[in-house]
Amino acid sequence: MKLLAIESSCDDTSAAVLDGERHILSNIIHSQDSIHRPYGGVVPELASREHIARIIPTIDEAMRVAMVSFSDLDALAVTYGPGLIGSLLVGLQAVKGIAAVTGLPWIGIHHIEGHLSASLLAKEPPPYPHAALIVSGGHTLLLRVDDFGQYSFLGSTRDDAAGEAFDKVSKILGLGFPGGVALERAAKGGDPKAIAFPRPMRSGKSQLDMSFSGLKTAACNELSARPIKSPAHLADFAASFIEAVVDTLVEKSMKALKREKLPGLVLGGGVSANSRLREKMAMAGAERNVFVHLPERILCTDNAAMVGAAALCRLERGERSSFELTAEASLPIAFGKSGLNKTPPRCRRRGLREN
Repeated sequence: MKLLAIESSCDDTSAAVLDGERHILSNIIHSQDSIHRPYGGVVPELASREHIARIIPTIDEAMRVAMVSFSDLDALAVTYGPGLIGSLLVGLQAVKGIAAVTGLPWIGIHHIEGHLSASLLAKEPPPYPHAALIVSGGHTLLLRVDDFGQYSFLGSTRDDAAGEAFDKVSKILGLGFPGGVALERAAKGGDPKAIAFPRPMRSGKSQLDMSFSGLKTAACNELSARPIKSPAHLADFAASFIEAVVDTLVEKSMKALKREKLPGLVLGGGVSANSRLREKMAMAGAERNVFVHLPERILCTDNAAMVGAAALCRLERGERSSFELTAEASLPIAFGKSGLNKTPPRCRRRGLREN
Protein backbone atom coordinates (compact mmCIF):
# COMPACT_ATOMS: atom_id res chain seq x y z
CA MET A 1 0.00 0.00 0.00
CA LYS A 2 1.16 3.53 -0.77
CA LEU A 3 -0.39 6.73 0.57
CA LEU A 4 0.07 10.37 -0.45
CA ALA A 5 -0.50 12.81 2.43
CA ILE A 6 -0.69 16.61 2.38
CA GLU A 7 -0.32 19.14 5.20
CA SER A 8 -1.04 22.86 4.71
CA SER A 9 -2.67 23.99 7.96
CA CYS A 10 -0.47 27.04 8.57
CA ASP A 11 2.66 28.24 6.78
CA ASP A 12 4.41 25.04 5.68
CA THR A 13 3.45 23.24 2.47
CA SER A 14 4.24 19.55 2.86
CA ALA A 15 3.61 16.34 0.93
CA ALA A 16 4.73 12.85 1.88
CA VAL A 17 4.46 9.31 0.58
CA LEU A 18 4.24 6.44 3.08
CA ASP A 19 3.87 2.72 2.61
CA GLY A 20 1.51 0.47 4.55
CA GLU A 21 4.17 -0.24 7.20
CA ARG A 22 4.48 3.50 7.94
CA HIS A 23 7.87 3.76 6.26
CA ILE A 24 8.48 7.28 5.00
CA LEU A 25 9.29 7.13 1.28
CA SER A 26 9.40 10.93 1.03
CA ASN A 27 8.54 13.91 3.23
CA ILE A 28 8.94 17.24 1.45
CA ILE A 29 8.44 20.47 3.40
CA HIS A 30 8.42 23.92 1.84
CA SER A 31 8.95 26.55 4.55
CA GLN A 32 7.56 30.06 4.32
CA ASP A 33 9.76 31.52 7.07
CA SER A 34 11.46 33.99 4.72
CA ILE A 35 8.07 35.33 3.58
CA HIS A 36 6.70 35.96 7.08
CA ARG A 37 9.95 36.99 8.81
CA PRO A 38 9.57 40.72 8.03
CA TYR A 39 6.21 40.72 9.85
CA GLY A 40 7.31 38.77 12.93
CA GLY A 41 4.53 36.23 12.47
CA VAL A 42 2.41 34.37 9.92
CA VAL A 43 0.31 36.57 7.62
CA PRO A 44 -2.69 34.38 6.64
CA GLU A 45 -3.24 35.82 3.15
CA LEU A 46 0.43 35.53 2.22
CA ALA A 47 0.46 31.98 3.59
CA SER A 48 -2.49 30.85 1.46
CA ARG A 49 -1.08 32.48 -1.68
CA GLU A 50 2.26 30.72 -1.18
CA HIS A 51 0.48 27.39 -0.63
CA ILE A 52 -1.28 27.86 -3.99
CA ALA A 53 2.07 28.46 -5.68
CA ARG A 54 3.85 25.57 -3.97
CA ILE A 55 1.30 22.79 -3.53
CA ILE A 56 1.70 21.14 -6.96
CA PRO A 57 5.53 21.38 -7.07
CA THR A 58 5.68 19.95 -3.52
CA ILE A 59 3.44 17.01 -4.44
CA ASP A 60 5.48 16.39 -7.59
CA GLU A 61 8.72 16.42 -5.58
CA ALA A 62 7.33 14.03 -2.96
CA MET A 63 6.27 11.57 -5.64
CA ARG A 64 9.56 11.92 -7.52
CA VAL A 65 11.60 11.19 -4.38
CA ALA A 66 9.35 8.24 -3.49
CA MET A 67 9.56 7.05 -7.13
CA VAL A 68 5.80 6.61 -7.47
CA SER A 69 3.10 7.80 -9.85
CA PHE A 70 -0.60 8.33 -9.19
CA SER A 71 -1.28 4.83 -10.53
CA ASP A 72 0.93 3.43 -7.73
CA LEU A 73 -1.10 5.12 -4.97
CA ASP A 74 -3.81 3.39 -2.96
CA ALA A 75 -5.13 6.31 -0.89
CA LEU A 76 -4.82 10.00 -0.07
CA ALA A 77 -4.84 12.00 3.18
CA VAL A 78 -4.97 15.67 4.10
CA THR A 79 -5.24 17.91 7.15
CA TYR A 80 -8.68 19.54 7.23
CA GLY A 81 -8.49 21.40 10.55
CA PRO A 82 -7.77 23.22 12.73
CA GLY A 83 -5.64 25.92 11.16
CA LEU A 84 -5.73 28.95 8.89
CA ILE A 85 -8.80 28.48 6.73
CA GLY A 86 -7.17 29.76 3.53
CA SER A 87 -4.17 27.47 4.03
CA LEU A 88 -6.29 24.43 4.84
CA LEU A 89 -8.44 24.93 1.74
CA VAL A 90 -5.44 24.70 -0.57
CA GLY A 91 -4.41 21.25 0.64
CA LEU A 92 -7.97 19.98 0.94
CA GLN A 93 -8.94 21.07 -2.56
CA ALA A 94 -5.74 19.56 -3.97
CA VAL A 95 -6.60 16.17 -2.49
CA LYS A 96 -10.22 16.42 -3.62
CA GLY A 97 -9.03 17.19 -7.13
CA ILE A 98 -6.66 14.22 -7.20
CA ALA A 99 -9.37 11.94 -5.75
CA ALA A 100 -11.92 13.13 -8.30
CA VAL A 101 -9.60 12.34 -11.22
CA THR A 102 -8.10 9.07 -9.93
CA GLY A 103 -11.00 7.68 -7.91
CA LEU A 104 -8.66 7.05 -4.98
CA PRO A 105 -10.18 6.87 -1.46
CA TRP A 106 -9.11 9.66 0.85
CA ILE A 107 -9.48 10.83 4.43
CA GLY A 108 -9.30 14.15 6.29
CA ILE A 109 -7.12 14.21 9.39
CA HIS A 110 -7.27 16.39 12.51
CA HIS A 111 -4.04 18.39 12.82
CA ILE A 112 -3.53 17.50 16.50
CA GLU A 113 -4.01 13.81 15.78
CA GLY A 114 -1.31 14.23 13.17
CA HIS A 115 1.12 15.50 15.80
CA LEU A 116 0.10 12.66 18.12
CA SER A 117 0.78 10.17 15.32
CA ALA A 118 4.32 11.38 14.59
CA SER A 119 5.44 8.95 17.30
CA LEU A 120 4.04 6.05 15.23
CA LEU A 121 6.75 6.68 12.65
CA ALA A 122 9.53 5.69 15.06
CA LYS A 123 11.27 2.33 14.70
CA GLU A 124 9.90 1.48 18.13
CA PRO A 125 6.65 3.43 18.68
CA PRO A 126 5.80 4.21 22.32
CA PRO A 127 3.38 1.80 24.01
CA TYR A 128 -0.17 2.68 25.03
CA PRO A 129 -1.37 4.14 27.31
CA HIS A 130 0.72 7.29 27.68
CA ALA A 131 0.40 11.03 28.13
CA ALA A 132 1.05 13.44 25.27
CA LEU A 133 2.18 17.05 25.26
CA ILE A 134 1.43 18.89 22.01
CA VAL A 135 3.21 22.22 22.11
CA SER A 136 3.56 24.65 19.22
CA GLY A 137 2.83 28.20 18.13
CA GLY A 138 -0.90 27.53 18.17
CA HIS A 139 -1.35 24.74 20.70
CA THR A 140 -0.26 23.76 24.19
CA LEU A 141 -2.25 20.70 25.19
CA LEU A 142 -1.86 17.77 27.60
CA LEU A 143 -3.73 14.56 26.73
CA ARG A 144 -4.10 11.04 27.99
CA VAL A 145 -3.79 8.61 25.07
CA ASP A 146 -5.17 5.14 25.82
CA ASP A 147 -4.94 3.98 22.20
CA PHE A 148 -4.98 5.49 18.76
CA GLY A 149 -8.14 7.60 18.61
CA GLN A 150 -8.83 7.32 22.36
CA TYR A 151 -7.96 10.64 23.98
CA SER A 152 -8.78 12.25 27.31
CA PHE A 153 -8.24 15.94 28.04
CA LEU A 154 -5.85 16.68 30.91
CA GLY A 155 -4.90 20.35 30.60
CA SER A 156 -4.04 23.18 28.24
CA THR A 157 -2.93 26.79 28.16
CA ARG A 158 -5.48 29.33 29.36
CA ASP A 159 -4.15 32.03 27.01
CA ASP A 160 -1.04 32.10 24.82
CA ALA A 161 0.49 28.91 23.49
CA ALA A 162 4.13 28.34 24.46
CA GLY A 163 5.30 28.85 20.89
CA GLU A 164 3.28 32.04 20.63
CA ALA A 165 5.06 33.36 23.73
CA PHE A 166 8.41 32.58 22.10
CA ASP A 167 7.35 34.39 18.91
CA LYS A 168 6.14 37.49 20.74
CA VAL A 169 9.19 37.86 22.98
CA SER A 170 11.49 37.26 20.02
CA LYS A 171 9.68 40.02 18.11
CA ILE A 172 10.03 42.41 21.07
CA LEU A 173 13.76 41.65 21.17
CA GLY A 174 14.06 42.13 17.41
CA LEU A 175 15.42 38.60 16.94
CA GLY A 176 13.20 37.55 14.06
CA PHE A 177 10.81 34.74 13.15
CA PRO A 178 10.23 31.95 13.99
CA GLY A 179 10.71 33.03 17.58
CA GLY A 180 11.59 29.70 19.16
CA VAL A 181 14.55 29.16 16.84
CA ALA A 182 15.69 32.78 17.18
CA LEU A 183 15.53 32.72 20.98
CA GLU A 184 17.37 29.40 21.16
CA ARG A 185 20.11 30.82 18.97
CA ALA A 186 20.36 33.97 21.11
CA ALA A 187 20.46 31.93 24.34
CA LYS A 188 23.70 30.11 23.52
CA GLY A 189 26.15 30.63 26.37
CA GLY A 190 23.52 32.38 28.49
CA ASP A 191 22.74 31.69 32.15
CA PRO A 192 19.20 30.24 32.51
CA LYS A 193 19.15 31.38 36.15
CA ALA A 194 20.23 34.95 35.48
CA ILE A 195 16.69 36.38 35.53
CA ALA A 196 14.02 35.02 37.87
CA PHE A 197 11.02 34.85 35.54
CA PRO A 198 7.85 33.45 37.14
CA ARG A 199 6.56 29.90 36.67
CA PRO A 200 2.80 30.53 36.35
CA MET A 201 -0.09 28.39 37.65
CA ARG A 202 1.98 26.11 39.86
CA SER A 203 -0.88 25.63 42.30
CA GLY A 204 -4.66 25.79 42.36
CA LYS A 205 -7.49 23.56 41.25
CA SER A 206 -6.41 23.37 37.60
CA GLN A 207 -2.97 21.94 38.27
CA LEU A 208 -2.47 20.69 34.71
CA ASP A 209 -3.48 23.94 33.00
CA MET A 210 -0.87 26.46 31.90
CA SER A 211 -0.58 30.18 31.20
CA PHE A 212 2.10 32.03 29.27
CA SER A 213 0.58 35.48 28.85
CA GLY A 214 1.80 36.64 32.26
CA LEU A 215 5.26 35.29 31.53
CA LYS A 216 5.33 37.35 28.34
CA THR A 217 4.29 40.43 30.36
CA ALA A 218 7.04 39.71 32.88
CA ALA A 219 9.53 39.66 30.00
CA CYS A 220 8.27 43.04 28.77
CA ASN A 221 8.51 44.51 32.28
CA GLU A 222 12.05 43.18 32.66
CA LEU A 223 13.07 44.79 29.39
CA SER A 224 11.52 48.11 30.42
CA ALA A 225 13.37 48.08 33.73
CA ARG A 226 16.68 46.75 32.37
CA PRO A 227 17.07 47.17 28.58
CA ILE A 228 19.45 44.82 26.78
CA LYS A 229 22.90 46.42 26.74
CA SER A 230 25.23 43.64 25.60
CA PRO A 231 25.29 40.26 23.79
CA ALA A 232 25.92 38.54 27.14
CA HIS A 233 22.87 40.25 28.66
CA LEU A 234 20.76 39.15 25.66
CA ALA A 235 21.97 35.56 26.03
CA ASP A 236 21.07 35.56 29.74
CA PHE A 237 17.64 37.02 29.02
CA ALA A 238 16.84 34.53 26.25
CA ALA A 239 18.13 31.55 28.25
CA SER A 240 16.16 32.60 31.34
CA PHE A 241 12.93 33.05 29.37
CA ILE A 242 13.29 29.69 27.65
CA GLU A 243 14.00 28.08 31.02
CA ALA A 244 10.78 29.48 32.49
CA VAL A 245 8.68 28.13 29.61
CA VAL A 246 10.45 24.76 29.67
CA ASP A 247 10.14 24.39 33.45
CA THR A 248 6.39 24.97 33.19
CA LEU A 249 5.97 22.37 30.44
CA VAL A 250 8.12 19.78 32.22
CA GLU A 251 6.46 20.30 35.60
CA LYS A 252 2.93 20.02 34.22
CA SER A 253 3.81 16.95 32.15
CA MET A 254 5.32 15.13 35.11
CA LYS A 255 2.29 16.02 37.24
CA ALA A 256 0.05 14.54 34.53
CA LEU A 257 2.01 11.29 34.52
CA LYS A 258 1.83 11.01 38.29
CA ARG A 259 -1.88 11.83 38.51
CA GLU A 260 -2.86 9.46 35.71
CA LYS A 261 -0.34 6.76 36.75
CA LEU A 262 1.01 6.54 33.21
CA PRO A 263 4.34 4.99 32.20
CA GLY A 264 5.50 7.71 29.86
CA LEU A 265 5.08 10.82 27.75
CA VAL A 266 5.06 11.57 24.02
CA LEU A 267 6.02 15.05 22.78
CA GLY A 268 4.78 16.64 19.58
CA GLY A 269 4.52 20.03 17.88
CA GLY A 270 7.12 22.54 16.76
CA VAL A 271 8.28 23.57 20.23
CA SER A 272 9.16 19.94 21.00
CA ALA A 273 12.19 20.48 18.74
CA ASN A 274 13.60 22.94 21.34
CA SER A 275 16.89 21.56 22.64
CA ARG A 276 16.40 22.68 26.25
CA LEU A 277 12.89 21.21 26.40
CA ARG A 278 14.09 17.88 25.03
CA GLU A 279 17.01 17.83 27.46
CA LYS A 280 15.03 18.69 30.59
CA MET A 281 12.08 16.46 29.69
CA ALA A 282 14.41 13.50 29.15
CA MET A 283 16.14 14.22 32.48
CA ALA A 284 12.82 14.46 34.31
CA GLY A 285 11.68 11.17 32.79
CA ALA A 286 14.89 9.39 33.81
CA GLU A 287 14.61 10.72 37.36
CA ARG A 288 11.04 9.38 37.65
CA ASN A 289 11.68 6.14 35.75
CA VAL A 290 9.15 6.94 32.99
CA PHE A 291 9.79 6.96 29.25
CA VAL A 292 9.86 10.18 27.25
CA HIS A 293 9.42 9.80 23.50
CA LEU A 294 10.99 12.60 21.46
CA PRO A 295 10.19 12.50 17.73
CA GLU A 296 12.88 13.35 15.21
CA ARG A 297 13.07 17.12 14.89
CA ILE A 298 11.82 17.03 11.29
CA LEU A 299 8.66 15.31 12.57
CA CYS A 300 8.06 17.88 15.32
CA THR A 301 7.13 20.74 13.01
CA ASP A 302 4.15 20.58 10.64
CA ASN A 303 4.78 17.86 8.07
CA ALA A 304 2.77 15.51 5.88
CA ALA A 305 4.37 12.29 7.15
CA MET A 306 2.63 12.63 10.52
CA VAL A 307 -0.68 13.17 8.68
CA GLY A 308 -0.02 10.01 6.71
CA ALA A 309 0.67 8.02 9.88
CA ALA A 310 -2.70 9.02 11.34
CA ALA A 311 -4.43 8.36 8.03
CA LEU A 312 -3.10 4.82 7.75
CA CYS A 313 -4.58 3.99 11.16
CA ARG A 314 -7.99 5.37 10.16
CA LEU A 315 -7.96 3.83 6.70
CA GLU A 316 -7.19 0.44 8.25
CA ARG A 317 -10.45 0.82 10.18
CA GLY A 318 -12.33 1.31 6.95
CA GLU A 319 -12.89 5.04 7.44
CA ARG A 320 -13.17 7.35 4.45
CA SER A 321 -14.05 10.99 3.83
CA SER A 322 -16.48 12.29 1.22
CA PHE A 323 -16.36 15.39 -0.94
CA GLU A 324 -18.70 17.07 1.56
CA LEU A 325 -15.86 17.41 4.08
CA THR A 326 -14.88 21.06 4.50
CA ALA A 327 -11.91 22.86 6.04
CA GLU A 328 -12.39 23.83 9.69
CA ALA A 329 -10.41 26.74 11.15
CA SER A 330 -11.54 25.78 14.66
CA LEU A 331 -11.88 22.07 15.31
CA PRO A 332 -11.78 20.80 18.91
CA ILE A 333 -10.15 17.43 19.37
CA ALA A 334 -12.76 14.92 20.45
CA PHE A 335 -12.48 12.66 23.44
CA GLY A 336 -13.77 9.28 24.47
CA LYS A 337 -13.40 5.70 23.30
CA SER A 338 -14.05 6.53 19.68
CA GLY A 339 -11.79 9.55 19.65
CA LEU A 340 -12.16 12.02 16.84
CA ASN A 341 -15.22 10.33 15.33
CA LYS A 342 -17.39 11.09 18.37
CA THR A 343 -17.49 14.88 18.33
CA PRO A 344 -18.18 17.37 16.94
CA PRO A 345 -21.17 15.75 15.17
CA ARG A 346 -20.71 17.96 12.10
CA CYS A 347 -17.60 15.93 11.24
CA ARG A 348 -19.74 12.87 10.68
CA ARG A 349 -22.23 14.84 8.62
CA ARG A 350 -19.38 16.03 6.43
CA GLY A 351 -18.02 12.65 5.60
CA LEU A 352 -15.87 11.28 8.45
CA ARG A 353 -17.44 8.06 9.62
CA GLU A 354 -16.67 5.17 11.96
CA ASN A 355 -16.19 1.66 10.70
